Amino acid sequence: MVIVDGVPIAYEKAGPERPAGTVVLLHAGVADLRMWEHQFRALSERYRVIRYDQRGSGRSGDAEGEVCHHEDLLAVMDALEVERAALVGSSMGGAYATEAALAAPSRVAGLALISSGLAGHQWPQDMLEQARERVHGSVPADRLARYSAGAAGRVDPADVRAMAEAHTLWQVAGPERGREALCDAVWEAAVEMCCLVFERMWTGPRSTARFLAPPAARRLPEITVPTLVINGLSDVRGIQEVSGLLAAGIPGARRLDLPETGHLPPLERPAEVTAALETFLADIP
Repeated sequence: MVIVDGVPIAYEKAGPERPAGTVVLLHAGVADLRMWEHQFRALSERYRVIRYDQRGSGRSGDAEGEVCHHEDLLAVMDALEVERAALVGSSMGGAYATEAALAAPSRVAGLALISSGLAGHQWPQDMLEQARERVHGSVPADRLARYSAGAAGRVDPADVRAMAEAHTLWQVAGPERGREALCDAVWEAAVEMCCLVFERMWTGPRSTARFLAPPAARRLPEITVPTLVINGLSDVRGIQEVSGLLAAGIPGARRLDLPETGHLPPLERPAEVTAALETFLADIP
């Protein structure tokens, strides 16, 4: 653990005695540091690799009040005496990595953005409606409202599981694929992590996120570090559109599209993602 503003942040690190550089892995909002198992083991043969649970996720302390995740990232780097690192972010982890590159460019050697979010980007209405229908509809509306407000005296574990499975089916498998698209190991790992997300979201303290101003969505041309954008071609369409914005907006960014891949490529296509990261990291000065 390291302590950031009084909150314990759980992390793991590995690497050789003389690493070629440092890599920090930032997990998706529907997951925790466990999603990086393959990349953590493989990349640590050459690099110093750090993965951590964001505030309010995994084994880290609760997110309460105003939270700024890119500042947490830089604080974790400070605590572990990392002056400069390549950042690999999945989903909202990619959004936080992008913000760190804008807020502290000297600290970031490169960006790998996987099925990434983007602070300041407005999700399309049809995507939000699809989420309400296919995910939120898995729990009765009255109970979901109480859970979301933190007003339920008790959270039914069956509701947590139902929500996690619906979210995993819609996003991790992808809206046009079924449960059979994910092998049992990937399905169970994704659902287990997502269960913890909803359990903590519904039972923990309330929090709000603070992002950069002006937002990252309006500042992509300012990013000058080498950037790799990885996109799953079976992911939610609105999320794939963000991959397009990042690849087009960040000067010199490279894009890799993975067929038959949903929202968590590091978990679903571990070997392919690791190989792409190894090639990308080897080219960073």
